[in-house]
Amino acid sequence: MRRARRGAVAPGLVWAVTRAVLLLYVFKVLTVPGGMDITSDVSVIYHGWFDRLSAGTFPSGDVTWQYPPAAALVILSPGLLTGLGLLSYASAFFVLACVADAVVFGLLLYAVRQRGARDPEAGSRSPAGVWAWVVGVPLLGPTAYARYDLMVTALAVAALLAAARHPRTAGVLAGVGALVKVWPVLLLLGTPRGRATRVTWLSALVTAVVVTAGFAAAMPGALDFLSAQGGRGTEVESVSSLVLHAARQFGWEGQVLLRYGSMEFVGPGVRTVSNVAVVLTGAGFGWLVLWRWRARAATWTPATPADTALAAVLVFVVTSRVLSPQYLVWLVGLAAVCLTLRAGRQTLAAWLVVAAAGLTQLEFPVWFADVVASEGKGVLVLALRNALLVAAAVAACVQLWRSTVPRAAGGTRPLRGAGNGATSHDVPAARKPQQAAPPPRSTARVTAPTADSHRHASER
Repeated sequence: MRRARRGAVAPGLVWAVTRAVLLLYVFKVLTVPGGMDITSDVSVIYHGWFDRLSAGTFPSGDVTWQYPPAAALVILSPGLLTGLGLLSYASAFFVLACVADAVVFGLLLYAVRQRGARDPEAGSRSPAGVWAWVVGVPLLGPTAYARYDLMVTALAVAALLAAARHPRTAGVLAGVGALVKVWPVLLLLGTPRGRATRVTWLSALVTAVVVTAGFAAAMPGALDFLSAQGGRGTEVESVSSLVLHAARQFGWEGQVLLRYGSMEFVGPGVRTVSNVAVVLTGAGFGWLVLWRWRARAATWTPATPADTALAAVLVFVVTSRVLSPQYLVWLVGLAAVCLTLRAGRQTLAAWLVVAAAGLTQLEFPVWFADVVASEGKGVLVLALRNALLVAAAVAACVQLWRSTVPRAAGGTRPLRGAGNGATSHDVPAARKPQQAAPPPRSTARVTAPTADSHRHASER
């Protein structure tokens, strides 16, 4: 116990120091590199939504509102603190963002220190995930605290850590998360087949229906978000935007305008690029469905839901027309869960995500003016960041397929629950050799294998 407590001191201290720095930035005690006011989304846009929502209606006439109904709960939550008269709306929001950050840190730390010993079904745990979260969030810079993505990421992390033994709770958390910002619905792809999937999916569905019906009955405009994404174009930070950044170097006459709350390309050929991105997103979803169909139930491990979630969200992020910097908060959270579970197979993809988080702060806000102008170091760092995300997506998908889908006839497939790459040949039952007789007993002392001799081959 003392060793566990000492092991928590170092990440706890680093978390406290780095989060204090983030708060100093969002409270404008320190100046954000690049000179941008990254808090205006909270102080202007979110605060405006707060006023509309407090009046009992969704801001459906506002093109920047593109979120499911439960996002209203996050936008309204600072009112719990502003009602005391001690904090402004923006200040209260930043405090709650820090609380959500602390919740994720606490969940990961608890998973390592407590659940590993008490929960054999969930597999052994690694502190690498704690460090990925402690380091990954400040690498994104103060933007992490100036958007509401930390709140939804906390729901996703809690759902994945609960999935092994509490599928109903995981389903409820995923359902609520999907009604806050859609993407947590992808957490359901990796649930184990059979009863676990039925319980988790049904819990998520019932939660989503009940919450949505409640909002629709109580507040007009709850479902308007369903049509809000149709007019979106290609955002300047997306992977597909690199085509247009390159075209600008050869005389393309397009421009960048503020549309739907983000900087988007406008001009000839932009619609084609956006349509290709939509097709790629559809293809990515098709691949995930194919994986789910081909994967063997015997290969599922306690880490498969997290491994699948990271792969799925990466696929949708790199193929999306929009790739805002706060999306990296989701990926860092999922990467942290994958690294926490020693049975996980997404080590490479997870650390690529953490590296991409550091480059994200450089492209926004530090060199964002260069990104918008398609110039120099801004586009270079954007290209490197997006290349890391594409590499992470490819690595995650390849690893997920290899660890769960059996090879062709005559090949091998992973053993049940084997996260270490062990395989067994698919031998027809009728042709299996008769089991050899056990060797005679010996009076010689046999040394029992230690836990270290069976340690996971992919231990980090």
